[in-house]
Parts: sequence; structure tokens; C-alpha cells
Amino acid sequence: MTVQKITESTSRYDHLEQMSTAALLRNINAEDRTVPLAVGEVIPAIEALVDAIVERMQRGGRLFYMGAGTSGRLGIVDASECPPTFGVPHGMVIGLIAGGDAAIRKAVEFAEDDREQGWNDLQDHSVGSDDVVIGIAASGGTPYVIGALEKCNALGILTGGITCNPGSALATTAQHPIVVVVGPEFVTGSTRMKSGTAQKLVLNMISTSVMIKLGRVKGNRMVDMQLSNHKLIDRGTRMVMEGLGVDYDTANALLKKHGSVRKAVESQRT
Repeated sequence: MTVQKITESTSRYDHLEQMSTAALLRNINAEDRTVPLAVGEVIPAIEALVDAIVERMQRGGRLFYMGAGTSGRLGIVDASECPPTFGVPHGMVIGLIAGGDAAIRKAVEFAEDDREQGWNDLQDHSVGSDDVVIGIAASGGTPYVIGALEKCNALGILTGGITCNPGSALATTAQHPIVVVVGPEFVTGSTRMKSGTAQKLVLNMISTSVMIKLGRVKGNRMVDMQLSNHKLIDRGTRMVMEGLGVDYDTANALLKKHGSVRKAVESQRT
């Protein structure tokens, strides 16, 4: 039986080329405002996946994101932001995209249709039983993702899925499916819009919650962030000032000596 893909259903709007710029923007914004509400409906599913990820990461496991096109790029963005934001090692959260790194900037024709390549890409990273693999596909039918998740399931590797189509292959294959039903796109089938926004919100929720549960945030501060530019050094200095009640120069010197907000503060409290 063919599953009706909500993400491919006809837009609620028509004659877009006849709309004024203001009308286009207002209507896109009206559609975008529905996305957080749709994400809110699936928080219990996100919660279950986050707790499962934390359990495995506490044993040394890693988190993998897999997708094609926009979905793959969103996973790579989220994975790449974890080391600078939370100070975790590169390779703890890994984003994989159909077609490899070249596909980050330019679409690689038919890469997403290769059912075997997703698992091959995971094997390049020696994926194992303590790892978690999350497939990302707005349509829910990307062969690159589905093939990899099926292999993971067979080998006892925990799987999750982020999709916008209930009843899709991804929704039924992933052990922890997150199905955010955002409805038809403003431009029919353009899942880089609401579906992509939904995926980004869910990824933010997953990685941020996981890192908080792993102790990578203290209070509401990114105490393990990498000091990779002047803005972050200034932010870190002010966090040390607040934590220790010292002046800017003292805080700055401590931060540069110890390399992180956490270590700078702890050095004066031991």
C-alpha cells in the first residue's frame, strides 16, 4: 500500500507568483508559526530518545545523524556545533550525508537512493552496540537512511528517526520514531521549509538536552565551550567574573591559563 506523503500534499496557497512580497512573507511566516506547535506534540517521543542516548553515551557511545540533502546538512550542522558549544570531542556526535562531504555544498545525484551506502558509511566509523543512529528524512523514505537503520536494528544498535510523514518507512523502521506532522509546505513539496525547520528544532532539543544531562552545562552556562574566538573569550571571561566575583583582568587571566570556564572556576574553589 502506498503511503500518502503529507509533505508532498498540495500547498494551502496558490498563485504564489501573483502575490506581493509582503503577502509572500506574511503567508510563509503564518505557516512557520505552526511548526513549534507540531514539535510540541511529539515531546514524549523526543524525551524517550534523549534518555536512551544519554544512557549509551554514559557508557562511551556516540551519536550518529544520517540523512540526504537538507536533512543530511541539518544533521551535520548540529553535530559540528557540539564540540565548540559543549567542549565534547570531535567524533562524539557525527553527521553523515548521502554522497559524502561533497554533498554538503552541492547535491550528488542519486546518492540518497543507494540502500547500502548508509551502512557502509557507518562502518567507516566502526559503529557499535553502544552507539545511537538517528535517521533524518522529511519524506521518511530515503533509501540511504532506511537501509542503514534496518542493518542497525538487526545488529542491536539503537535507532531513532526524525520525519514529517506518519506511516512512512522511517517512522516504522526506527525504534524511536519522532514524527512531526507540519502539513503541506508553502511551496508544494519544498521540505527545506517547514519540515526542515521542524527537523532543526528537534535536533536542537536532542543535542542540547543530551549535553545538559551529560553535565556539559552548569546552571545555564556553556562552561565547557571552546574559546575559539574573541567573542567567546570575552563571554567566558564574564562567566568567570560572575562565578568567582573577580575583576575582568583576573578572570581573563584565569580563563586563558586553564582553558575553560569550568576549569578556571574550579581552580579557585579547590
